[in-house]
Amino acid sequence: MRRILVFALLSLFTLHLAAQSKSPVPASSKKKKVVFIIADGIPADLLAKVKTPNLDAISRGSGYTRATVGGEKDGYSQSPTISAVGYNSLLTGVWANKHNVWDNDIKAPNYYYPSIFRLLKQVDTSKKIAVFSTWLDNRTKLVGEDLPATRNLKVDYHGDGFELDTVAFPHDKQSQYTHRIDDTVTSLADQCIREQGPDLTWLYLEYTDDMGHRYGDGPEMKQAIGYVDDQLGRIWSAIQYREKKFQEDWLVIVTTDHGRDSINGKGHGGQSERERTTWIATNAKDLNHYHRDFTPAIVDIFPTIARFMGLAIPREEAMELDGISMIGKLSLAHPVILYDKGRLDLRWKAFEKDGNLKISIATTNNFKTGGKEEYKVLAEVPVAQQSAVFSIGSTPSGFYKIVLEGPYNTVNQWILVK
Repeated sequence: MRRILVFALLSLFTLHLAAQSKSPVPASSKKKKVVFIIADGIPADLLAKVKTPNLDAISRGSGYTRATVGGEKDGYSQSPTISAVGYNSLLTGVWANKHNVWDNDIKAPNYYYPSIFRLLKQVDTSKKIAVFSTWLDNRTKLVGEDLPATRNLKVDYHGDGFELDTVAFPHDKQSQYTHRIDDTVTSLADQCIREQGPDLTWLYLEYTDDMGHRYGDGPEMKQAIGYVDDQLGRIWSAIQYREKKFQEDWLVIVTTDHGRDSINGKGHGGQSERERTTWIATNAKDLNHYHRDFTPAIVDIFPTIARFMGLAIPREEAMELDGISMIGKLSLAHPVILYDKGRLDLRWKAFEKDGNLKISIATTNNFKTGGKEEYKVLAEVPVAQQSAVFSIGSTPSGFYKIVLEGPYNTVNQWILVK
């Protein structure tokens, strides 16, 4: 009976897609398409112990790296290593102090920090977006479909909410129903990619996190990672089909939202090294030194997707981003800004060392309520200088927002004066 119900769901979805479909026409230049996948709660050290041939195929070469979540530990951007917090950090490219999702309740997201989906639609309303997920909240709350605050963003294709269907997916004590749901949303994503080729797709898989909570680092969790790898293989096959048949260029990014505790692997949410350590796997071809030589973060996925797709991020939004692109040229990363009695000591790591760095300061945080900052330019210095010192005693405040704009990217940091 369950197989019949799932088949019926897939058949209905096929009819839905067929009604919307148009005959694809190969473009003279390759269209850029992106799929990002979150496999929930897989710690990096455990992933390394399981055979994952499909993940290896996606990241063949140098596309796999350890990564981080949780913001700046003990700093103003520290964020709980909790699922929805991590998802939204990926979607928005900022930490929880900005996007305002602190737990899985998702009570009051700050939509002034736009998602990567909204950025895409802002640039080109004809682009198609898709969400396939165990959780309905991922589309309705995090992406914020049809909400005035997201400008009534419309998701063109979706398959989710199955956790609410206890007839087709009766909830069992071993959480095997989430594995069946993951298989269903994978099949829907596979079919949609093959037939529709959305420009930007999010696939979310939950079962691994359920097994982690129940069994920790045991064999059940390792088996669940194997299931995820099989599901990745289906999506990877669909992408290879699209690339061959339609001459498209697809970026795939696979990651997880948090690690697990170091006691038994059942919990997460804190700031231990294992909870903060994650991973990113991608087929990206233009990975830069930041990706290769440093440890990226989940917030870096937003600007990476934007750069791959050629999306121009509005300046006021770029000045808020906490992420840095893992592909292409970069001017700088890892700003360290120290404040002491009206004196700012700035240091940064320069990558491409040509051009100047514009250093600006604001004592407002109007962006979080839809306003604009009142920035004052402190100076322009060579990117290659990698340090600068300023006196800001004439601008006393308990809060400073510092922005460093280089030719290829922008970074920012807050100073909270105690």
